[in-house]
Amino acid sequence: MTTRQDCDVRDAEDPLRELRHQFDLPAGVIYLDGNSLGVLPKTALGRVQQVITQEWGHDLIKSWNSAGWIDLPARIGNKIARLVGADAGELVVADSTSLNLYKVLSAALRISRADAPARKLIVSERSNFPTDLYIAESLAQQHGLTLKLVDSVDEIPATLNGELAVLMLTGVNYRTGYLHDMQAITAAAHAAGALVIWDLAHSAGAVPVDLKGADADFAIGCGYKYLNGGPGAPAFVWAHPRHAERFWQPLSGWMGHAAPFQFTPNYQPAPGIQRYLCGTPAVLSMAALECGVDTLLAAEAMGGMQALRQKSLALTELFIELVDERCAKLGVRVASPRQAAQRGSQVCLSLAAPLEQASYAVVQALIARGVIGDFRAGDPADLQAMPHILRFGFTPLYIGYTEVYDAVEHLVQVLSTQEWKQEQFNQKAAVT
Repeated sequence: MTTRQDCDVRDAEDPLRELRHQFDLPAGVIYLDGNSLGVLPKTALGRVQQVITQEWGHDLIKSWNSAGWIDLPARIGNKIARLVGADAGELVVADSTSLNLYKVLSAALRISRADAPARKLIVSERSNFPTDLYIAESLAQQHGLTLKLVDSVDEIPATLNGELAVLMLTGVNYRTGYLHDMQAITAAAHAAGALVIWDLAHSAGAVPVDLKGADADFAIGCGYKYLNGGPGAPAFVWAHPRHAERFWQPLSGWMGHAAPFQFTPNYQPAPGIQRYLCGTPAVLSMAALECGVDTLLAAEAMGGMQALRQKSLALTELFIELVDERCAKLGVRVASPRQAAQRGSQVCLSLAAPLEQASYAVVQALIARGVIGDFRAGDPADLQAMPHILRFGFTPLYIGYTEVYDAVEHLVQVLSTQEWKQEQFNQKAAVT
């Protein structure tokens, strides 16, 4: 059995340990929720203050030019492109994941149906993140299409046929941490004549991604999870160059115009990915996001995303090992894939009946102890098929092996003493 002393040794020998110093981490907190909201980079406060006091406060509107505000979507986009296997000039930061999904799914449907009007299906996973499903449901209704949801990865191949227009998947499933084989799935969908959209919300900054190598069609992603961009940080959008200029995207705002400051009454789309911009860039949020992205680029000299992936797998494997050894007898089950190649940078747990109804309270008791994860509700009609989830993210930039050990120790204490039964842990908050 791995001991706490073993974990101390691994932390001391960790070649990535210096990256932790880039962040403001609260004392006494084991933060295992970077898959939902990344932590604060130390540089962000000073950078945002600079934007507020100097660029906005003193230079005012001149800063669109003098401080390069107008270039932020492309400049930060080029940095994120280095993390996801895209080339410079192919990815921009803009809007939210929901809006960007609406843009690319609209474009993908137009492209697919222009080539093959009989294609009527959008396919996704039932366990995909809800906003993705809601956007797809809305567009399916608008276009007279059908949104088909599969209940397992094994069902996807049967949907790759002449009826499929667009396959829409999240690279790492938010509920289970399952990591899709982007290259194999994209190739299979293309062989069936369909397009593929990848949501990289739980992939970008967490696992190596190679959009161009996988020959993907479209991708979107989130700025506030593993990219550490802060709450509500802008998202990003990518279109393969072969698709970028085929159609307008539906939210044809002024920043996506070929010449926005000519103020012409008629829309003329900008070339390439620039047309996927819509409204005015959120400058304060983008300043913070750039600091977050830079924390990941700092790892390039240490092996980049491959090195981060190696440590991520080591952390999640340690967590699974300790949970199996110490928590299985307490009714805890690992709900994430055990095979490393199929697991993102998170591990999800479920509780056996009748303890499963205590899942939310267990997470709250852990949070009170300083171990921050989160709870994702299952299907109340069928918890066997979709159980409640205790979700823990392992961000290798700032999580160490001893913290993993201590987190499991806290989980053991919460369950063995039934600490979760306290009334304060059973009061549902608005955000879970």
